[in-house]
Amino acid sequence: MAANLRDLTLYLVVLIVVSTLGPLQFGFHLAELNAPEDVITCRKTSISSTISSLLSYVKNSSSDVDCIPMTRPQFATVSAIFTIGGLFGALMAGPFTSSRGRWLSMQLTAAFYIVGSLIETLSHSVPVLSTGRFLTGVGAGASTVIVPLYISEIAPPAQRGLFGAFTQISINLGILISQTMGYFLSHDSAWRWILGSGVVVAAAQGFGLLLAPESPKWTASAKGDVAQARRTLQRIRGKNANIDEEVESWGQGSGRPTSEEESLLHSVEDRMEGLLRRDTSSRSNSPSPSTSSRPHPHKASKPHLGFVQALKDANTRPAIIAVVGIMFAQQLCGINSIIMYSVSLFRDLLPPSFSSGLLTICISIINLGTTTACSPLPDKFGRKACLLASTIGQGVSSLVLALSIMFGVKILSAVAALFFVAFFAVGLGPVPFILASELVGEEAVGATQSWALGASYIATFLVAFGFPVVNEALNRILGGAGWVYFIFAGLAAFWALFIVRIVPETKGKANADEVWGRTRRVD
Repeated sequence: MAANLRDLTLYLVVLIVVSTLGPLQFGFHLAELNAPEDVITCRKTSISSTISSLLSYVKNSSSDVDCIPMTRPQFATVSAIFTIGGLFGALMAGPFTSSRGRWLSMQLTAAFYIVGSLIETLSHSVPVLSTGRFLTGVGAGASTVIVPLYISEIAPPAQRGLFGAFTQISINLGILISQTMGYFLSHDSAWRWILGSGVVVAAAQGFGLLLAPESPKWTASAKGDVAQARRTLQRIRGKNANIDEEVESWGQGSGRPTSEEESLLHSVEDRMEGLLRRDTSSRSNSPSPSTSSRPHPHKASKPHLGFVQALKDANTRPAIIAVVGIMFAQQLCGINSIIMYSVSLFRDLLPPSFSSGLLTICISIINLGTTTACSPLPDKFGRKACLLASTIGQGVSSLVLALSIMFGVKILSAVAALFFVAFFAVGLGPVPFILASELVGEEAVGATQSWALGASYIATFLVAFGFPVVNEALNRILGGAGWVYFIFAGLAAFWALFIVRIVPETKGKANADEVWGRTRRVD
């Protein structure tokens, strides 16, 4: 691993950092309303007397309160509309990035983030705040479709699992930044600085993308310019990197310059002389230009499949079923029941003096730390193995969590919840974001990724709204607490079986045809 990482170029690292600013903003906006909820909705003016007293030296604490009065259903609507925007962005991004490329698509997500964040920051009513949340949601949904594709197409094949995990890592980092800012800025009108920070990050993303090239694989497959794609990939990987096998795997030729093209690198006089000789030879030996044996510079690219076309295609349908199922598994195993409701879940498990805001930050740190630590595992043990370990681990953790809550074993409940988050990072967190680019060819990768992320946002919505309702109903009907985690344990068992039967292993496979055991067609 260390030897492979030493071969990485600074340019590649910069591209990874810039591109993952998109998913980072997804995590940031997902959590931005969590800590300052009471302040924004006019129910409270500060989160802690300590912070208020410190800030009183800078600003008079008796100043007018800046908030937007809203009921809990209205706040739930404002929060949920982000996922609706995410669903819209995810569905639209796939076909767009397939036809127009990754670079332009990422620039448009930055524009959505900037406009949405500005509207959020300046809003003074529920409809305006909801509009901003919807627009940032569109940017978030599109980013989680496009960025994993871009990373998988510029990262070295041996480290695609590692760098693919950076999407989930950046999401968790965004959550941590938002929660930390919320802890210190949830008072008076300071909460607007949280929302306004999204403008700064989005602007940084937009300027950073000026350094980024178009995806080499897309350039070769969609535009048919294999030579340009090869030059771009060589620049990303370094001049000494061997990229022959990877370029050949695109199915568009080697992209190496022909002898004629190499002659163009010489002096102007030599080039002109060579062109004249070739022209004379061509007139004497070739009956017409159409019968010349000169090879085509590249093969014709395959037409991209639309959202519905990909589902109807017999070659891509199994991949769509696999990635949609994995995305549902990612959410329906219950991760957001802890990420989004950790405060209420741990309220009785920790000392009263421990701030719920600090607790949320600790959960975010654990989530980020375990995701980062586990990022090399998909490349080492395989995607399928990590998914299975993650799903089974979460299922066992759910079962232990349910029993410990029911019997009031507080320490065990806390430990089970932490293991629940840790097992998510092993596979269900990072792997689903990289599968779409490995299970289908370039002609269907955008549509497949849209299917996957669309399923993810639907499942996220179901858990976000369904967990508190189902949890309260089961506790009321059956008595006690923790019953809902038996459901999550059962769902984990179901999804583990789904992974065993439906999801193929992609580690070490050159292309989708090899993954599914198909014979590649030669056009």
